Amino acid sequence: MISWQSVKLFLKAQVSAFSGGVTDYGLMILLTEWLHIHFTISILISGTIGGIVNFCINRFWAFKNNEGYCSTATGQLIRFFTVVLGSISLKSGGTYLLHSAINLDYKIGRLLIDSIVSYGFNYPLMKYWVFKTNEARDFDYEEEEYFEPISREQRI
Repeated sequence: MISWQSVKLFLKAQVSAFSGGVTDYGLMILLTEWLHIHFTISILISGTIGGIVNFCINRFWAFKNNEGYCSTATGQLIRFFTVVLGSISLKSGGTYLLHSAINLDYKIGRLLIDSIVSYGFNYPLMKYWVFKTNEARDFDYEEEEYFEPISREQRI
């Protein structure tokens, strides 16, 4: 059963991703269309800046946790940018493949690839690796619930 907390966390993460994504996508268009930088390079630059926006919103709002994190802010930043580099590589490579294979406009291809990468790559890694919390897990249990004490007769 999916809890309201899980849905709320997912929605907050999507708002954060959308904010970083709007920054990323808008800057990509600006760099490519106005400054005539090749779209693969524009994706690298815009993805980095969009990533900074996304990290700040994720850390201080979307994945904020009062129980604390399993990693320091520096550790989270390193993990975050590892995910962002993977994400940028997937987005840039996927957009390029769609453009060269079926001549799909890079702006449309980027939107398609973004949706796949965001839900299938970014969100799971952000939730379970980058912003992993110290909260007790659902599988916490008390030993006696699963193991009955052994009687004297059973030991012999």
